[in-house]
Amino acid sequence: MKVKVPKTLLTEHVALLERVIPTRSSNPLFTYLGLALTPDALVLFGTNGEVDLEVRLELPTEGEGRFLVPAQPFFQLVKSLPGDQVELDFGAELSLSSGSFSTRLSLAPDEGYPELFFPSLEGPAEPYPLQTLLPVEELLKALSHVRYAASNEEYRAIFRGVQLEFSEGGLRSVASDGYRLALYRLAKPQPFAKKVVVPARSVDEMVRVLKGMGEGEVALALGPGVLGLATGKGQLRMAVRLMEGEFPDYERVIPKEFPLKAAFDVEAFREALRRVSVLSDRQNHRVDLLFEEGRVLLSAEGDYGKGQEEIPVRLEGLPLAVAYNARYLLEALSPLSGQAVLLLSGPTSPSLVRPGEAAEGYQAVVVPLRV
Repeated sequence: MKVKVPKTLLTEHVALLERVIPTRSSNPLFTYLGLALTPDALVLFGTNGEVDLEVRLELPTEGEGRFLVPAQPFFQLVKSLPGDQVELDFGAELSLSSGSFSTRLSLAPDEGYPELFFPSLEGPAEPYPLQTLLPVEELLKALSHVRYAASNEEYRAIFRGVQLEFSEGGLRSVASDGYRLALYRLAKPQPFAKKVVVPARSVDEMVRVLKGMGEGEVALALGPGVLGLATGKGQLRMAVRLMEGEFPDYERVIPKEFPLKAAFDVEAFREALRRVSVLSDRQNHRVDLLFEEGRVLLSAEGDYGKGQEEIPVRLEGLPLAVAYNARYLLEALSPLSGQAVLLLSGPTSPSLVRPGEAAEGYQAVVVPLRV
């Protein structure tokens, strides 16, 4: 049983699995990479118990079988092979050769290896009765634009994930850590109504995989406690375990009235905020913003001294002074480019960050510090 693979192709797909498969685990089988030969493909697969991933390389093969190889030495070897082609020959051991290099790696039996929860692409079926198609680029935005707001603290429980809300109105993604809230809405009607929460670490893997998929559509499928993702031709399939529960009502923290609206160039504002925040207090990263007609004055004071910078803004409303954790405001601005709008509901009540032109899509709520 053997197959020849172009090194660049193998390296590219091995990189997708490298971060999923752990170096150490309470289940030793999780540290193995799965390799399967079918009549027309080499399939690579792996899991860490929270994320399953499978990639399919359509190639001529000799024989059929399913094998487990120690993942870390395989990953390291593949990246450093000297030849343009890699030959894999499966027997009692895995014979791997490329250019002037050859080696043998021990194989493990796949008995006891967990059943992976990959979605079917044959339409709604058990165990994935709820399915939808989404543009890769839009799903990537929905995940990456809000991920920063998810909590890293264990005690935050459900807020350590990103909530996906499917409905007739579209798809919404939400993340919050109690101090800020990020939302993204895709106005594409969905064939079912459901809320699920994906662990933030699993979102990171989904984003990484989606970035490598290019354009096109991706299939999302929901089953009991699992979210599946797959490309149209099945070259890549992924499944992530979901968190139990859903977010409490977050709509009530989104302000509706704004006595001051400030419009500005994102890059200029962001760079000024970064510079001034270098001198901010190391505990709360406080930066004070004084909005006056035609300008905003950013200032900070900490252990290293004081700093301030003035940039032009277009204001609608009354002058206002407000203070933010600079890191939170920078992260809220991070998905934006061009023009942005900061909507202030008061000096200590939540503010809203939006793109300059569209009210739909991305928006973020940031809670000011006490002035």
